Amino acid sequence: MTAVLTRRPGLSRMRAARSPLHLVCLGLVGLIVTAALLAPWLAPHDPNAVDLGGALAGPSAGHPLGVDAAGRDTLSRLLLGARTSLFGPLGVVVFSTLAGVAVGTAAAWRGGWLDSLLSRSTELVFAFPGLLLAILIISVYGEGLLAPVVALAVAYLPYVSRLTRSLVLAERERPYVSAYLIQGHSALQICLRHVLPNIAPVVLAQATINFGYALMDLAGLSFLGLGVPPLTPDWGRMVLDGQTAVQHGYPLSAVMPCVLIVLTVVAFNVVGERWADRVARRA
Repeated sequence: MTAVLTRRPGLSRMRAARSPLHLVCLGLVGLIVTAALLAPWLAPHDPNAVDLGGALAGPSAGHPLGVDAAGRDTLSRLLLGARTSLFGPLGVVVFSTLAGVAVGTAAAWRGGWLDSLLSRSTELVFAFPGLLLAILIISVYGEGLLAPVVALAVAYLPYVSRLTRSLVLAERERPYVSAYLIQGHSALQICLRHVLPNIAPVVLAQATINFGYALMDLAGLSFLGLGVPPLTPDWGRMVLDGQTAVQHGYPLSAVMPCVLIVLTVVAFNVVGERWADRVARRA
């Protein structure tokens, strides 16, 4: 008599969730977020303290990562720059997700002319590059973090709205929606209490992936000198300011922010994609 071994349905999901790459990226995300929150207490020096006499000095006991062309401590600017580099993409993701979910839900639930109007409007935004929109808004309102965050939020909105529309259309065909409508529940009650909680994991997984792309876009704008003001610690701005140090053979002030940008984007993308895979398998 032979025994038949069956695998529990949740076992593969648990193993996928515990994959080494996912755990490393999840830990990296937690470490970077913690460093950004505690940056004012972790930074060993004032990130804007200028010491031209010690400019372009290499690593030392007082400055583990050296200093930049203005004599500012690289490690301190990396820690404080994490706050700007993470809070900006967070604003992009929050604004684009909330607006995109509202637009996608309204288009899918109402249908008809409203669906056509909202769908055509989002397609127009698709045709306009997000970075170009950010550059145009910055040229009108000047440098700072608010203008590029708003511009990129508008550029990311169609992606969230199209995803939400497809998910809500699928949910609306389910029997529980018809049952609640027959019982006299309003469309707003059904969407807020049942439809949106059901699609929230997929939307949040997409938001995690969008966070990495927003970080990269904002860093690119700062590198072009169109993001935060010059004295504000920011990873993209540090790459721009570190060009002089690279030319003189001291690349750490420019290389380290590049490394952190790449690691953060990869970590958030891996975590978001893993989350999306788990949601798909659960579905």
